[in-house]
Amino acid sequence: MALSGKPVSTYRLQLRGPDSGFGFTFADAEELLDYLDALGVSHLYLSPILTPVRGSAHGYDVTDPTTVSAELGGIDGLRRLSRATRARGMGLIVDIVPNHAGIEVAEQNPWWWDVLRHGRDSGFADFFDIDWDLGAGKIVLPVLESEDDLAGLSVDGDVLRLGGLALPISPDTGAGTAPQVYARQHYRLTCWRDGRCGYRRFLAINSLAALAQEDERVFAATHREVARWFDEGLVDGVRVDHLDGLSDPVGYLHRLRALIGPQAWIVVEKILAVDEPLEPSLPVAGSTGYDILRLIGGVFVDPRGAPALTALAGPAPVAIALRTAAAAALDNDLQRLRRAVTAATGQDSPRLAAALAALIGRVGVYRSDYPVTESVLRTVLAETISAAPELASELAIIRTAVAARGPAAVRLAQLCVAATATGIEGWAFHRDARLVSLNEFGGDPHRFGCSATEFHTALAERAQAWPLAMSTISTHDTQRGEDVRARIGVLSQVPGRWTESVAGWQSAIPCPDTATGLFLWQNIFGVWPTDGIVTEALRARLHTYARKAVREAARCSSWQRPDTAFEKALADWLDVVLDGPVADEITAMIGRLRRHAESDALAQKILALTVPGVPDVYQGTELFDDSLTDPDNRRPVDFAARRAELTVLQHPKMRIVHAALRLRRDKPETFLRGGYRPVIADGPAAEHVVAFRRGDDVLVAVTRWTVRLGEIGWGETVITLPLGNWIDRLTGRRWSGTAPAAELFAELPGVLLERTDA
Repeated sequence: MALSGKPVSTYRLQLRGPDSGFGFTFADAEELLDYLDALGVSHLYLSPILTPVRGSAHGYDVTDPTTVSAELGGIDGLRRLSRATRARGMGLIVDIVPNHAGIEVAEQNPWWWDVLRHGRDSGFADFFDIDWDLGAGKIVLPVLESEDDLAGLSVDGDVLRLGGLALPISPDTGAGTAPQVYARQHYRLTCWRDGRCGYRRFLAINSLAALAQEDERVFAATHREVARWFDEGLVDGVRVDHLDGLSDPVGYLHRLRALIGPQAWIVVEKILAVDEPLEPSLPVAGSTGYDILRLIGGVFVDPRGAPALTALAGPAPVAIALRTAAAAALDNDLQRLRRAVTAATGQDSPRLAAALAALIGRVGVYRSDYPVTESVLRTVLAETISAAPELASELAIIRTAVAARGPAAVRLAQLCVAATATGIEGWAFHRDARLVSLNEFGGDPHRFGCSATEFHTALAERAQAWPLAMSTISTHDTQRGEDVRARIGVLSQVPGRWTESVAGWQSAIPCPDTATGLFLWQNIFGVWPTDGIVTEALRARLHTYARKAVREAARCSSWQRPDTAFEKALADWLDVVLDGPVADEITAMIGRLRRHAESDALAQKILALTVPGVPDVYQGTELFDDSLTDPDNRRPVDFAARRAELTVLQHPKMRIVHAALRLRRDKPETFLRGGYRPVIADGPAAEHVVAFRRGDDVLVAVTRWTVRLGEIGWGETVITLPLGNWIDRLTGRRWSGTAPAAELFAELPGVLLERTDA
């Protein structure tokens, strides 16, 4: 099923305990193995399985990294699942979370609880990246709605309570009134909206405290259970979550590789900027594939749609300005970085924080301290001095601090990550309304898709450099599901029709904020039901999404200071859209464009399963899926319906996934070691074909831009096949010589051709 123990394909399952609202455990995963085996999957890929906050919907808030979650079935449940996968010739991949731990419910995290109880004397005080200076030796905890909440503190034995919040009382300090007891503790409670936080976090999420993995004791303690999985042969590889958040990502990966062995498959969640290479020295198989997501989606975006959609949406947000503003907004982390710079150089300035923010704004990659990106910071320093000469002396101080390669350099790299996540993934991705399918991890809204030349060049390089990296077009983190993005992408082919429609809809039902409306119209179009029937479930999902989107955009509302009046007006507007006369117009447009959207969805699925790399099928996406962002993309999957479709193989997407995964399993050498060569069509509609060869025995071809193709037709367009006889694994039709495109794509928008002679 695999080549040298490496996956040929993976299927991603979102596990969760029963207390999360609906459960999906190791036992449930085991029940799916016959289906996944028949589908053609080589490895099951599990979301985090270490013990999280009770009732966690995702598992990334680990509270005890030394145990497998009892809610999922514990270590014995994992062993049973592993044995069952092995019995079918399949394997297991597990998501691990080294960067942070869940502390929202402090008493559930024994290490954090101990630090709160004993302060700097705790044996776990160095496990977390705590800013003791901020609280004058105490940990600042941003847990209050307002400072007035402190009046509600009460003593309950050896615990201080405030509503549902419980915090430990240090030994021998529990006598007296609640205020007196609180004054003696190792923590200080502050309002979460004030931005002050006494520990490094995952981005700016207060409930996730960063772990000091650079400390070998922390690494050993947090990876003891992971090591057992490999010692017992339970799992075959890991996906490393949020690599860039670590203080020393390169060092961490080398320790991980030494711990789990040379044969383990390791992929890392590393968001690469467009044209940024992955550090070649990393001891990993590659990234988790956001770079591939951009290429696969981008090749279906019609560049002719850019002018009209740009005119409708207006100027795109400026990335430098957004990252600069985000760094300034992350003042807690910025001030800690400023102190680190001052400590490294012995110099300070009232404008040092402003200089740091200006510098961070120009760093166009998530981290610039990998060997392959080290030159970025030098270039950006020069550019910032040129753009802001009044900050030259402060930038010189920063340059000196970074050159020392100490804590200041590390904190600068980590703040760049948080600023990019806030300014780009948060603000820009939820403000830019030109074509929202472009607003995705690894993407750049300023890049209106990608050309076939860029597509082929990047994939040929990937086949050489990272043939075992992961390929994906849907994850638990994507802003929209793959089929929603495909439908929205079709708007690039009908920009005039879209701009005219939106103008009419906005006139009939003005959104409380025009820019927000332009953004939401595309998302509404992306998930609109083909039959026009808006269920209460869909209504609730869209309301949840709209509120999250406006808070992420941080223009009209935000997570820190939600504008409930605006959000109520937006919800009322959305209800009018869903129930009013515009609804029929949206349904009619969906009807006209449905076959084009489905064509792109099917074609991009073919590419995702056959380009260089190990494809991951996100749960449920073997059928059409209308998911938006988290938590919408973690809804329960109807596996009974998918079992039924696999039995009859009538659904086009199921046919594609089944055929491609089976072909990969039959020919692992071709897909994991075989080369990549573009195939160019000939004829008047040649630009509507994207094709390539994998090794010497597989040829893949798909169609694109089908709206315009419908106007001009295929004509005499052909694909000249390499010598030999070829069979399409999707339809069973046989080909050789020159294949007319009109016949090749008569049934489906793509072919999977396998050479049948030696």
